[in-house]
Amino acid sequence: MSQPQIDYAAVFRALPGMVALLTPDLVYADANDDFLRLAGRTREQLLGRYIFDVFPENPNEPAAAGMRETRASMLRVATTGERDTMALLRYDIEDPARPGHWQEHFWSPVNAPVRDPEGRVVLIVHRVEEVTELIRAFGRRDNDREARVLEAELYTRARELQEVNERLRRAHAHEREVALALQAAMLPPPGPTGRHGAAVRYRPAVGSLNVCGDWYDLVDLPGESLAVAVGDVVGHGLAAAGAMGQLRSALSAACRVADGPAQALDALGLYARSVEGAESTTAATTFVDWGDRSITYSCAGHPPPALLRPDGTVVFLDQATDPPLGARPD
Repeated sequence: MSQPQIDYAAVFRALPGMVALLTPDLVYADANDDFLRLAGRTREQLLGRYIFDVFPENPNEPAAAGMRETRASMLRVATTGERDTMALLRYDIEDPARPGHWQEHFWSPVNAPVRDPEGRVVLIVHRVEEVTELIRAFGRRDNDREARVLEAELYTRARELQEVNERLRRAHAHEREVALALQAAMLPPPGPTGRHGAAVRYRPAVGSLNVCGDWYDLVDLPGESLAVAVGDVVGHGLAAAGAMGQLRSALSAACRVADGPAQALDALGLYARSVEGAESTTAATTFVDWGDRSITYSCAGHPPPALLRPDGTVVFLDQATDPPLGARPD
């Protein structure tokens, strides 16, 4: 049975509810029919234009925060690649037939990412539900005064929720920034390793406080030897980054005095038992001797190192693997 041919552009435009697509620069790429109808704009008035040029903020409302909060939400989606649900929002719309005349509107927006095959955010799905009539419905009840009080209370609580979310995001971003700085400070800067080159690529996770306890190290050893080490502390955040710093320093020192990588990891395993949060840390260490062209390695629960041979083949150094640090039965 052949697969049906689906016109996804037609499906998008027929979607119920207001849905628009924007670029990460907040320029309209497309909008469905309900969005155009309810917003009172044509497709030509939207496509290729900056969102806040099409829908500027009401200048008669000095306390309006809709533009600032909508921009922040969309940029957060573009940066983190995560969906962002906004609180109830008032954003007035200028009547296109009567310039200077603003119509009060209340909205419930959700912004979501569209990624390319490499994971980059290429579009932002802006889905918005108008709740103006829901808000105004309270005013059509028998007790108009109580209804208006309830309407104001609903809107006030929604704004307070949005402000609390903003404070939490700022605190979260600050903690992540501190953890990243701590992690970066404890990792060795790229530099020469004697007369032999080395390349390092280190990419911390993004989108949340996924600052991990991963580390790497390059240690110059006596003669023509170099120790290369990687490790991973269980967990995320500041605690993992702190444990990582202690273990990296300890392994660097052990490599300088140990007879080989296995002895260095044995010493690190004993030390890990005294470091809070270091249990079950994994590590791998290799000693590269350029003089006799040999590699000696040992792994403590870590994925094995990969060795690229001159002919282009890759083999994994997986013949010397022990349990994670501090996890030996004895």
